[in-house]
Amino acid sequence: MRRLPIRPLALFATIGALTALTACDTETAGAGSGGTGPDRTIRAQRVLRVTTPHEATGSTLLEGPVLDGKGRLTLVDVTAPAGAPKVLRVDLGRKAVRTLHTDDRGAYTSAQFSPYDGRLYLTDYAHGEIVSLAPDGGDRRVLFAGEVDGAPMNPDDLAFDEEGNLYVSDSRGLTEGAALGRVVRVDRDGKRASVLVDHLAATNGISFDADFDGLWFSELTRNRISYLPLAGQGGVSAPHTAVRVDGGIAQTDSIAVDADGNLYQALHGRPAMAVYDKYGARLATVEIPARDRGLESATNVAITPGGSTAYMTVSGPAGGYVYTFDALADGIRQSNGG
Repeated sequence: MRRLPIRPLALFATIGALTALTACDTETAGAGSGGTGPDRTIRAQRVLRVTTPHEATGSTLLEGPVLDGKGRLTLVDVTAPAGAPKVLRVDLGRKAVRTLHTDDRGAYTSAQFSPYDGRLYLTDYAHGEIVSLAPDGGDRRVLFAGEVDGAPMNPDDLAFDEEGNLYVSDSRGLTEGAALGRVVRVDRDGKRASVLVDHLAATNGISFDADFDGLWFSELTRNRISYLPLAGQGGVSAPHTAVRVDGGIAQTDSIAVDADGNLYQALHGRPAMAVYDKYGARLATVEIPARDRGLESATNVAITPGGSTAYMTVSGPAGGYVYTFDALADGIRQSNGG
């Protein structure tokens, strides 16, 4: 998630400065057809508009795309006010949208299905909670709330390991402009949480690599992606900077990883995604058509598990949209939600 200008509603007071089925025609430029490199462009095509800006909050912001076993796309609208759809389900074949969940308090910034219990997990940035829903949107439960090592969380994105434990990007410090962000591990039963990395600058995207050997995470206000090697039983080694993103006015948002280990780095401030290999080489940039005006940020992507069709969430004054493109490799759990 990232900053968006919002009106001063009580629900969003804790967020402060935050805001933070069409066939796909792939076009390449610079690198030539079928090539890869910093000059290659993959052109995403519009599928449908999902939301329009809310009068109460002055914005709309789609996030957390995740596909279920029936091929339906679930999204969250971060700035939806009380009573408006906060979790939405999109039937991509019919291009139909319905409300899956709403409430009077949550500011949900990501969504992902647990491999352990099959429930849909959401991060509530405003209240520092991780909550879950039944697949049909009911039975809301709070998995975790409260402080971690003496400080509350602002949970942004999440990733599950193979046993169902959660790894959360804690964007604490964004409002103050201080490097207070963390990567936090929460046991699947919610009874224990621990800090794996701290002193980060607005931690945002988080994803396991293709083999679950380590975590990629981004820092919104440093425009960098780091890699955190993992050991057994939740142990970690020292993280290191893996990619410095030349974003200009854009900033690093959410991250997804495909079956070949490629990273899809969403960009806040530009409706595009930068694609890198696991060694940091820029492979391509996913862009929307230049004619599509009024869109400012790409927040995240879901790549069809076992297939290469990708669905990217894009938002701005024109509303919240889903776009589609052909990914460079098949989707896996690490490229579906978060």
